[in-house]
Amino acid sequence: MTVFWLLVWALLARLVDKALLLPGPAAVLRRLLGLAATGAFWRTVGVTLLRILCGALAGTVLGVAAAILTWRFRLLHDLLSPLLTLVKSTPVASFILLLLIWLGRDILPAVIVVLMVLPVIWANVEAGLRGVDPGLREMAKVFRFPPFRRLRRVWVPSVLPSFLAACRSTLGLAWKAGVAAEVLTVPMRSIGKMLYESKLNLETTDLFAWTVVVVLCSLVIEKLLTSLLGRLLKQPGREEARA
Repeated sequence: MTVFWLLVWALLARLVDKALLLPGPAAVLRRLLGLAATGAFWRTVGVTLLRILCGALAGTVLGVAAAILTWRFRLLHDLLSPLLTLVKSTPVASFILLLLIWLGRDILPAVIVVLMVLPVIWANVEAGLRGVDPGLREMAKVFRFPPFRRLRRVWVPSVLPSFLAACRSTLGLAWKAGVAAEVLTVPMRSIGKMLYESKLNLETTDLFAWTVVVVLCSLVIEKLLTSLLGRLLKQPGREEARA
């Protein structure tokens, strides 16, 4: 199917016959290879990846912490639940424009990623905690499992599927939100800055090339994370079988 759409793209480019409006896939590939041959390209991609991954990691940690606290303390749940729901429902562009007033443009994309990831992780992990089988909890109490064993045998296997599902769903969201924030804030050495400048200078081939970079990075990260999360999801089952 990919080859089919590449052929459609090439045909449309031939019909339009204006690279300014729609460059062909061959021209975009040549430009992409030219960009990839420079050190500046890899530094730009690396900085954007670092921003987004740091924001995703921070959002995941904060989301798990918030889920544990709101599950454990009802008052905190009542206080934080409306706020986190509001964050989840607010458009990304609104957050970007509001936070740009208070934060520097270099740190803003990572903060936006945190705000996109945190509510999803929180909702899924808290649901997982509330869905733990009471029978397993009672069994651990009856057999006097130590805290670490209770965590490993009861809590982690029960919550892990919800956590991994949240990680999968936030991956694409984090990447799109991070790049969108870069496009609007134009921080130094970022894919978003290159996209913005390509559009500003009417360099359509560069715009397509950097868009391909965004898509490729998203696919590679998704494959790697899916593989890693798949192994983690199978791990509790192997441990239980050995037990």
